[in-house]
Amino acid sequence: MYFVYVLYSLKFERTYTGMTKNLKKRIKEHNTKQNKSTKAYVPWKLILMEEFETRLEARGREKYLKSGNGREYLKTTINKWPCGATE
Repeated sequence: MYFVYVLYSLKFERTYTGMTKNLKKRIKEHNTKQNKSTKAYVPWKLILMEEFETRLEARGREKYLKSGNGREYLKTTINKWPCGATE
């Protein structure tokens, strides 16, 4: 199984989209500053997670979410939750 996930930094109002096989471990890495591109924006909250059978499917969804249309979709999705995130 592969996961596409979107994290949200409440403090900096930023999102980060990624893909992994081990979601729990990956989120922990982001929040313990082990990822160069996200360490400046901790803490992160998981706001979207989708599961896929294949890496190819997950990569396609990740690419969409990082596109202009995907970012617009995320903006409307984030606004559905209080403070922009769920727990």
